[in-house]
Amino acid sequence: MTRLAYDTDLTDAQWEILKPYIPDAKPGGRPRSIDMREVLNGIFYLVANGIKWRAMPHDFPKWQSTYTYFRAWEDDGTWEKLNTALRTQIRLQSGRNALPSAGSVDSQSVKTASGGQDIGFDGGKKVKGRKRTILVDTMGLVLGVCVHSAKRSDHDGMTLLATFYAAFWSCLQVIWVDSTFAGKDFIAWVGQQFGWTLEHLKRTSDEPGFTVIPKRWVVERTYAWFGHYRRLSKDYEFLPTTSEIMIFAAMVHLMVRRLEPQT
Repeated sequence: MTRLAYDTDLTDAQWEILKPYIPDAKPGGRPRSIDMREVLNGIFYLVANGIKWRAMPHDFPKWQSTYTYFRAWEDDGTWEKLNTALRTQIRLQSGRNALPSAGSVDSQSVKTASGGQDIGFDGGKKVKGRKRTILVDTMGLVLGVCVHSAKRSDHDGMTLLATFYAAFWSCLQVIWVDSTFAGKDFIAWVGQQFGWTLEHLKRTSDEPGFTVIPKRWVVERTYAWFGHYRRLSKDYEFLPTTSEIMIFAAMVHLMVRRLEPQT
């Protein structure tokens, strides 16, 4: 890399972690000439700084090429594979099992910047846009994410999340939720339908105002991590599935920096 570095760029050590998971060039045609490290650097720059694809700085690869790889890695599951690989490494590095036994679910309503699919109005939060329902482990690392219309209830969000991820995370013995996901009938239905055991954690203090809820604060911290990535400050994507991949991309950037901190 001959250009001046941006603060979102991968270091040599970070690139060595991600490099094995980048798909090889397709056989046939001209040999791949684009620098894949620079493609990742461009994507992380976009997610962190909240720019448009067409506003990509000219010292990165052309935005069309960078966007093409971003979408291709969405289609072939590369972003989720990267997320899984880095999360596993962090858990093992922290002395934990590779597979989590407990998790937490929460939702976040965010405004949309423009039109797109599956947009609605959250009457409780007074937000027109989409809702992010995420499942995290006890370290706050994302296990699954489902982006959907803000008009859908939290119960609907949990149902969608479980539909996509229950088969992958049958190892979870308990999932902590707040009152919006509570209700004995709903908790029993989720257990019967998907095999997930939901546990409603209530406030432990009668004092008014904000109170940290044990075990569940980690999922709130994960949403705070999203705040460091300006592309996630609103939902700028036309498709909710693209919004999900933006979250995975942000988590990949966050986790690789945890494994190999900037010097």
